[in-house]
Amino acid sequence: MDDVQAMHIANGIVDGPVSALFAVLAVLALAFCVWRARADLDDRLAPMAGLVAAFIFAVQMLNFQVLPGVSGHLLGGALAVVLVGPWVGALCVSTVLIVQCLLFADGGLTALGLNITNMALIGTAAGYLLVAALMRFLPKTPGGVGATAFIASVVGVVVASQGFVLEYWLGGTTQLSMTTIAGTMAGVHVLIGLGEGLIAATTVATVARVRPDLVYALRRYRKTVPAVEMADAS
Repeated sequence: MDDVQAMHIANGIVDGPVSALFAVLAVLALAFCVWRARADLDDRLAPMAGLVAAFIFAVQMLNFQVLPGVSGHLLGGALAVVLVGPWVGALCVSTVLIVQCLLFADGGLTALGLNITNMALIGTAAGYLLVAALMRFLPKTPGGVGATAFIASVVGVVVASQGFVLEYWLGGTTQLSMTTIAGTMAGVHVLIGLGEGLIAATTVATVARVRPDLVYALRRYRKTVPAVEMADAS
């Protein structure tokens, strides 16, 4: 693993057959997301999705070396889920990963399916499940949705990091200990998740205070909460 990339999984870290398998999985999953996202996209959500993708692109430029050829960084999946929903959110993260790979060589081209699976699919799905659960109990206020974003970010980042552990177990090209890889990835990504959680919570709470109607999680789970009450809450 001497080929160190700036971000993501580099070429050759996982063998060709496993990389191809996850590339197919990523294409099928993204096609499903496109189909589901069509019902969510409207004049309000479409520009918000663009802003979310741009923000995620910026925060993902902060990365930390974890293993040779593999680095950890902010993912943005939970933030995207809270602001634009799971389907559009997964597409936002995927778009960022594709642009970074093709234009900036961040992550290997043969590993693009692996990176999309981990960061855009697994991380986003884990974040969405937590958001869906927490928003049923936490107050539908800027503070409540901020706390939700924080928790979902920490868990989502750690779960996404373990996606790489699975992929490496299936087709890793070196003899690194699986216990070492799993522990290192989890430990580092807990710290990364805490940083991402603070950024996501601050961003989401700020948007919720100014324009609660732009926060997908509030629109989705506030059906029993009067609009005036939500707008005035802090």
